[in-house]
Amino acid sequence: MNYTYLLECSDGSLYCGWTNDLEKRVRAHKEGKGGKYTRSRLPVSLVYYETHDTKKEAMQREWQIKHMTRKEKLALVLAGMPDDGRL
Repeated sequence: MNYTYLLECSDGSLYCGWTNDLEKRVRAHKEGKGGKYTRSRLPVSLVYYETHDTKKEAMQREWQIKHMTRKEKLALVLAGMPDDGRL
């Protein structure tokens, strides 16, 4: 399974990424071992994710989300996540 996800950083910004192990990747971000962007904006929290069958689909969706406006990204978050987003 592959995932596209959004994290909310301590400064209120949103970070988008993709992974094939969501729990491990979110933990890495929270420990300051994730993306360079999130390291200086700890703590972070998972606010949205989607599942995809292939890496290609997850990466394409990441690209789409990264090109959305903040308002559009927040609409995704408000729409909710599968399984209430609990990891």
